[in-house]
Amino acid sequence: MDVRKLLEEVKAGNITLDEAERRLKTKPFDDLGYAVIDHHRKIRNGCPEVIYCAGKSIQQIEGIMRNLLETGDSNVLATRASEAVAEAVRNLYPDAEWNPAARTIVVRRKAVEKNGTGKILIITAGTSDLPVAEEAFVTAEFLGNDVELLCDVGVAGIHRLLAKLDSVASANVIIVIAGMEGALASVVGGLVDKPVIAVPTSVGYGASFGGVAALLAMLNSCANGVATVNIDNGFGAAYIASSINGINR
Repeated sequence: MDVRKLLEEVKAGNITLDEAERRLKTKPFDDLGYAVIDHHRKIRNGCPEVIYCAGKSIQQIEGIMRNLLETGDSNVLATRASEAVAEAVRNLYPDAEWNPAARTIVVRRKAVEKNGTGKILIITAGTSDLPVAEEAFVTAEFLGNDVELLCDVGVAGIHRLLAKLDSVASANVIIVIAGMEGALASVVGGLVDKPVIAVPTSVGYGASFGGVAALLAMLNSCANGVATVNIDNGFGAAYIASSINGINR
């Protein structure tokens, strides 16, 4: 919570001076012992701290979620959440939005501020890449962007992509998600004058090495304007795309 809003709360009689002092003391961060919650993340970076659920216990995630929602005033996004985590969070916050494909949880406490005037387009090579695409979609939307998803237009049937060139050309930033040999990012990069963020996925047969083949192909793309994030990192791609989309806001 910023100081101005805190003062308004005191003047309105919604909180006491003692409560305002307590919140100011915990404004930069809260140390929960197992996690240090960064309440200044949005002020510095434009996005509040996001909960990465993998490797955390349900009790730890509940504690972090509770702290973010009760101490701050932002919406909260959790990624890589299991169904058990989602069930626990929804017991605490029944309005929590669980996306099983994306493995994300969103708890909203205020309207999302629009980021930029352009569109982020997410393209997948195949249907098997959708879980990563869903994570990117939820993240980009959470950050206030207009987002469109274009599925299953990989190089095995390139005419499917060519039939959607109007939509591709209208995007401000493009995220291309592909496994196997990861060729789609280079194809898209050769067709547009917009930044392309390539996301290799762990989809593919043995020689794809869990996404390493696609990662190396995307890093070695001969198409200009293609940048690459790590394997299955839909969240990271969406965050970068959002930063680009909001540059001129």
